[in-house]
Formats: sequence, C-alpha cells, structure tokens
Amino acid sequence: MTPVELSRTVLHAVRRAVDDGELRVLELPERVLVAPPGPGGCGDYATNVALTLARAAGQPAPRVAEILQSYLLRSHRISDVVVTGPGFINISLVRTGADALVREVLRCGARYGYSDALSGQTVRLRPVPEVRALVQAEVLKRILESQGAVAVVHLDEDGHGTGAEGIVRPVPAPSDPFRLGLDAGRWALLYPAPHDRPRIDDEHLVQRESNPLFRVRYAHARSRALLRNAAELHQEPEPGAVDGAQALGQVLADHPRVLAAAAAHRAPDRLARQLVAVADAVLPLYPAVLPLGAEKPSAAHRARLALADAAGAVLAGGLSLLGIDAPDHL
Repeated sequence: MTPVELSRTVLHAVRRAVDDGELRVLELPERVLVAPPGPGGCGDYATNVALTLARAAGQPAPRVAEILQSYLLRSHRISDVVVTGPGFINISLVRTGADALVREVLRCGARYGYSDALSGQTVRLRPVPEVRALVQAEVLKRILESQGAVAVVHLDEDGHGTGAEGIVRPVPAPSDPFRLGLDAGRWALLYPAPHDRPRIDDEHLVQRESNPLFRVRYAHARSRALLRNAAELHQEPEPGAVDGAQALGQVLADHPRVLAAAAAHRAPDRLARQLVAVADAVLPLYPAVLPLGAEKPSAAHRARLALADAAGAVLAGGLSLLGIDAPDHL
C-alpha cells in the first residue's frame, strides 16, 4: 500500500465512523496526512488525524484514535494499529505478495514511491553558501516534490544563513568533490549523513564491489542488460513468486516509506543507503534470471526477470532524484 492509498484508507475510516455515529464531526477533512512514525512511534506510518478531529468531535484525541483504530483494522492491507502519545495512530501494513508488489513497481516505473502525502505544504530550503549544502538543498527539493510538497530553495546571498527555518547546513566538504566527476562527486556529498564529514577520495571512482556507488549503478546496468538479452530470447517479464528473493521484496516494499522518511527528515542519505540496499539484494538474483545452457525458459525465469526489472526501475528513479546518471551500459 502506497502512502496515497493509506491516506485514502484512513479518510475512509473517518467517514465510516461518522456514518455509524461513532464520531460526530460536521466537516470532514479533505485529506489525511500519513508519514513515517516519529520518536516513540512504531509501525510503517503514523497519522495525527485523531488530534485534528478531537475538538470537532468533542472527545479526547486518544478516544478518537481508538474509534478509528477499530475501523482501520478492518482493512485486509493493515496488519496492526497502535495508539501512542497524545493520540497518534501508528499503522503497520501487511507485506504485499511478490507478484503484486512487482506489478505495482512496474506500473509506477521510476516514480514508484511518489505520493501526495505532503500536498499543500510549502517547504523553504535555505542552504548556506557551501557546495555540499547547495547540492543537498537541490536534491531535497526533488525528494520533497516527489511527496507532493512545493519546495523552494532560497539562496543566501550574504553568506550568513538568514533565518533558521529550513536551513540546510551539513558538515562541509573538505575539498572540491567535483574533481571526482559530477556523479561520483554528488554521491560523495549525499551518501554520508548530513552530520558526518564527507570523504572526498578516489575510492568513489573504483569499479569494484567495495564502492557503493559502483554497486548501485552496476545493478541498474545489469538489469537493463538482462532485459535486452531476454528480448533476444523472446522472453518477457511476468511477475510471479520467486524463491529466495524475500530480502529484495522487503527492500522494494520499503521504498515508499524510505522516500517519505527522506522527505520528512530532510535526509537524502536515507535514499542513497536505500539504493545500496536494493542493489545488494538484487545482485545475487541475476545469475539465475536467464536460462543457462540447455535449460528451457520457464515461469520462474520470467518472474525473476520481472523482479530484476522492478529493481532496476527503483534504482533509476532513486539515482534520478539524487541527480546521478543511471547508465544502461557500464
């Protein structure tokens, strides 16, 4: 379930509670915001809808949350609902079957994980005049927009970081990152957490598994090569069950949540680390995607091909948000 679908599910629960007389609210919200749980929360997503409805309903927010909890648990796509704090509703989702998940990823393509969860919000980003801050602000703008927000970057012309709201001030780069080239330089700035000092060295350029950027781009390029080779064999992707792919399925299912968290916490490094997780999970799958030798193509091969295609789409979309090229050949 995507954040957009979950938002609609929560709104439907509110409407059902009102229709049944459990909540007495004259004016229903047009939409409900869901986001990754904050401190003290749990599950996949949380919403403050009970707090926003409490006054109109004439009931304490925890009681409103408990009423909505019973309605949300009726959804076959929600596994658990927990009320925490002053009335936050924390929601755990049922893990989607591999074939349904892959179909969803392939339907969305590189935009898998996009939502309108932040629709109506305007976020102002104010990077300090330093290369890492400027790159992070540019990437955060795209990530926030992927979640429906309007993001505006205000360049600080006087160099003093005017205004604390939306300030982007990561630990500065120790040297020019773009001596490594555009893609490696950007990765060097974005992969570490903002409070960590970025490492600007030639390790970002090596073409081996020790380099996370190489693994991500190689995994994407391999997925495209497998599709080309499969086409020569007249094989097309067909989502289905894939043995031994639970780790990959998990990271693909988590991608919308990670993208939402990167937006909510202004943390592009979360997206970068997610792409590494996808690459590390899909690379072991590749040797078994196409038939070997006299082996005949089967439904299992087509299902693995679909899973590889889905992983490639997620990698391409994530690299695009980071402003890094996702080559089809490497």
